[in-house]
Amino acid sequence: MKKNTRNVLFIMFLAAVLTLTGCSKSSVEEQNSDESKTVAEQVSATKVTEENSENVVADDTSSQSNSTDEITSWSYPTADEVQEGATFVISNGTEPSSLDPQQIEGEPELKIYYALFEGLVQNDPLTAKPIPGLAESWDISDDGTVITFHLRESNWSDGTPITAHDFVWSWQRELDPNTAAPYAWFPEMFLKGAAEYAAGEVDEDGLGVKALDDYTLQVTLVGPLPYALEAFAHFTFAVLPQHCIEEFGDAWTQTDNIVSNGPFVLENHVSQSYISCVKNDNYWDADNVHLGKITYLASDDANTNYNMYIDGENDWLTSISTDQVASSKMRNDFQSSAKLADSFYVINCDAPELKNIEVRQAISYAIDRESMVENVVKAGIPSWGLIPDMDGYDSLEFPFDDYDEACQIAQDKLASAGYPNGIGFPEITLLYNSNESNKKIAELIQANLKDVLGIKVILENQEWGTFISNRDSGQFQIARDGWIGDYQDPNTFLDMFVTGGSMNGGNFSNAEFDSLIKQASTMTDGPERKEILRRCEDILVNQEQAVIPFYFMTKSQLIDTQKWGGWYTNIMDEHPVKYIYLKK
Repeated sequence: MKKNTRNVLFIMFLAAVLTLTGCSKSSVEEQNSDESKTVAEQVSATKVTEENSENVVADDTSSQSNSTDEITSWSYPTADEVQEGATFVISNGTEPSSLDPQQIEGEPELKIYYALFEGLVQNDPLTAKPIPGLAESWDISDDGTVITFHLRESNWSDGTPITAHDFVWSWQRELDPNTAAPYAWFPEMFLKGAAEYAAGEVDEDGLGVKALDDYTLQVTLVGPLPYALEAFAHFTFAVLPQHCIEEFGDAWTQTDNIVSNGPFVLENHVSQSYISCVKNDNYWDADNVHLGKITYLASDDANTNYNMYIDGENDWLTSISTDQVASSKMRNDFQSSAKLADSFYVINCDAPELKNIEVRQAISYAIDRESMVENVVKAGIPSWGLIPDMDGYDSLEFPFDDYDEACQIAQDKLASAGYPNGIGFPEITLLYNSNESNKKIAELIQANLKDVLGIKVILENQEWGTFISNRDSGQFQIARDGWIGDYQDPNTFLDMFVTGGSMNGGNFSNAEFDSLIKQASTMTDGPERKEILRRCEDILVNQEQAVIPFYFMTKSQLIDTQKWGGWYTNIMDEHPVKYIYLKK
């Protein structure tokens, strides 16, 4: 089966990573729902209390390309190890679409979010597992459905105290249709009553978030979700400054107005150029923040970004173009690791030309994924499914032995749909956001569909903001997509495709899929739940072909970890800037 070829390529990738970086390991631990659980038991990769917060030890391991030593733990640096107040410059990709946590959805915005804001939990810089943030501890009920967070005393950047009531207001705002939050569907997958609240069917009393007092927040889940704690680091569960938003409205994120609670505060924002942030002296853990300033450069020109890094004009190149991978691998500051992410195209199931399932399947079978990985992106692992191998979950196998067989299946399906050799089939358009790698992928698919099926494909590229708006609103036939897991569980790749989901731009709708996703949310983790999620993936990919997966991502970037501390590779590609520091 093709699965064997994919595994061979994966082994080759691991060999390359071992040569360059050492082995990176990450696991998902099952939670025990049979007894009451405390914060110490729930932080699966780390154990953190106020007393030992300066020496965090992790079970997971990771390593960096310029060191052969396996990294199994991290700790806050001592004064003798740090140069205080350094400026750290990040090549951050395209101009962020917003600084409002309830309006963001991309990687460029996410990196800035981690500087300006902090939620109940934050991400461990080594494992990306949840560790205490504004919540210094939490308790979980015996049935796993109620989490009680105990908040530390902390302040907004303007000195105003942060309370549990701020969380309640913020999450209500996220779910309010008037906010038009692109990720509003996400908390609906977690909070009891969230979907009903968003639909206007219940008031705030029916929403599963309550302030028991100023520093105690009670959250009721839709079920015993084994990944809930990881999700609470997500920006949709951010706490926002009600007093600032009510004063300035949509202008609250402007430089002169913004109030935040993260380790840094906004200093300046020059559109299409840069965003600068400086240390927040009112941050609760300011003593452990050692950078004085962060500058996020806004540029999606890969060559410019790369040359600026080589010339010492930025300190972290967050993305390397395919043309630069080979030369980058020779550098001591090259970092590479597996990533919980995939690349795929989404099909608009309502597009008249694509309503026939056999047409959608023919297009998928005709795409040469191995060539895409080996010759275009030059990284990653070819995939048939959306979900990479996880603890207790195997990725979908390819339903053919080689590309020749896949092409024959594609031709047979298109003929069965009434278009032998593509005769009579209308031209279709592939939509992608402006990026050289995205363009090359689209050109490969264009050639595949012409050569194998006789289908004419038009390519259309759009800048990021326009592209996201059109894709999420269904203004396309086939569009470039990709997903970075929000937490380490298969569900993170599936629940966005429920009927009517705000990020379900392809308008996929399947009653059985919706029912199974809901069923999985009521189950504790284990083989039975994983099998339910596997059935969901099979419906989405094999039965309906609502998406066309290409490959599981790997992440390559440049940062000199002999110069900068606190930065580690991990499966989530999470690198909180709070922990980065300049070494002496």
